[in-house]
Amino acid sequence: MNIQFKKGVLELCVLSILTRKDCYGYELVNDISKNIAISEGTIYPLLRRLTKEGLFTTYLKESQEGPPRKYYKLTERGKEVRNSLTKEWFTFVRGVNKIIEGEDIDE
Repeated sequence: MNIQFKKGVLELCVLSILTRKDCYGYELVNDISKNIAISEGTIYPLLRRLTKEGLFTTYLKESQEGPPRKYYKLTERGKEVRNSLTKEWFTFVRGVNKIIEGEDIDE
């Protein structure tokens, strides 16, 4: 998939997953990778930025497989941003689909 497509939707993907459950970074990579090919290096800078913007809080949780994991929890502001981005996404997709399918284009 085109890297620019991925960059544009990755924030929405992360916010959507965190709407359903708190996750640690590698878990987010695995969940997203089930549908979109991404690397760990793509997620962590995004998580840092969105945490600084107040969309997540973080907490440590003990792990049976090693050191404690940093979990990300969506804040109320994060939920609002996710809802806004979701609306924008569906409007955008409808518009692109119309263009691809040849609807509403003056010839």
